[in-house]
Amino acid sequence: MIVAHRACRRELADLPAEIRGDLADALARSDAGLSLAMPLSRPMPSVAPGVYELRLKDRSGQYRVLYALVRAGYVYVLHAFKKTTATSPARRIELTQQRLKEMYR
Repeated sequence: MIVAHRACRRELADLPAEIRGDLADALARSDAGLSLAMPLSRPMPSVAPGVYELRLKDRSGQYRVLYALVRAGYVYVLHAFKKTTATSPARRIELTQQRLKEMYR
């Protein structure tokens, strides 16, 4: 089951249509139990164990969607944004950590 954080739903809606399509495909594969690997997905242990980053791009730029595999059958989509720097800014990591805690409640 794919569950998006309430604030992340707005971020997802703001993504370009092509990116949303690629994201839906990647999340469906993850939800089906398939393992996603580089260059599409990579672990983000700096955020928390079990958190991953989807790396999507189109002509308008590069996008990142942070998600967590927290228990069997559940994918939590936590944060989506357009990439503008070489590394993920600390505020994006902190926001993702906060949202992950909220999803556990």
